[in-house]
Amino acid sequence: MTLEQEIGQLLSQVGQTVCTAESCTGGLIASRITDIAGSSAYMLGGVVAYSNAVKQQLLNVQEETLITHGAVSELTAREMALGARALFGADYAMSVTGIAGPSGGTDEKPVGLTYIGVAGPAGLVIVERHIWQGDRLANKQSSATAALQLLLNTLTSA
Repeated sequence: MTLEQEIGQLLSQVGQTVCTAESCTGGLIASRITDIAGSSAYMLGGVVAYSNAVKQQLLNVQEETLITHGAVSELTAREMALGARALFGADYAMSVTGIAGPSGGTDEKPVGLTYIGVAGPAGLVIVERHIWQGDRLANKQSSATAALQLLLNTLTSA
């Protein structure tokens, strides 16, 4: 069974919902979730927030967060997940922000650096930091898989 199928099965069993807030993955997570027949029962929607303005306007990422920490940061991933959860009224929200490459990296924030968040009930927020070593498409796939895995782990430990 795929990650997407397991997530769908778990959410359906308890009548819960999910949404996404994606930057560097460009909608890949939402696409993978909706590849599963019947996903409309638990998938509410997603935002591809590639620009900082969209992160602020739709997901309520604070301007101060973006200025102080940058778009690719733990705090931005946290605010994206919380903002998406509030926007859609979902039980769970996944967020991803990162540097897919091949350009855009710095010594402090190398290509492949990605933050993945999950926000859930009772104020739950988990953010993971990863540094992928692949090319742009591999980094996007790795980020999407890691986000789905983090959600699955969260659901099975709830």
